Amino acid sequence: MIELLRIRRSVRKFESRAIEAEKIELLKEALLRSPTSRGFNPWEFVFVDDPALLKELSRAKKHGSSFLKGAPLGIVICADAAQCDVWIENCSIASILVQMTALSLGLGSCWIQIRLRAADKTTSSEEYIRRTLSLPGHLSVLSMIAIGYPAEQPEPMEATDLPSGKIHFNGW
Repeated sequence: MIELLRIRRSVRKFESRAIEAEKIELLKEALLRSPTSRGFNPWEFVFVDDPALLKELSRAKKHGSSFLKGAPLGIVICADAAQCDVWIENCSIASILVQMTALSLGLGSCWIQIRLRAADKTTSSEEYIRRTLSLPGHLSVLSMIAIGYPAEQPEPMEATDLPSGKIHFNGW
């Protein structure tokens, strides 16, 4: 796992080739195995591979989501917030686990923050996605994950560039 963390970078350019069904099944399994507080499993996942729909979803934010239109797969991470008071944490765990699983399968990915973001001056990103995908009103959207075969290879971060001053032992 540490080797994957060492090479993991956000990928925003993807090859046009589709992701094999077997790999999509593994991504689904990774999400469903994601741990949740008290085993409540408040999350729901919407897999999107329709290019027209991905293009629509790429407009969910003013900045930072346009690259989704070039990905062969997008996963919308959402939850029923009434089921669990830590749904944000549960969905965050699922988001990063699916990204790490994608990397282990030779795929690239990038997190697209949705919660507390705006599509335009009058519409939240969450509401935009809810309308685009006909999501039930009780679901809250945390993120979207763009996934595909990387058409770019961002350089891994060197160990010497890590913010080691952020680590403290036995107190501040």
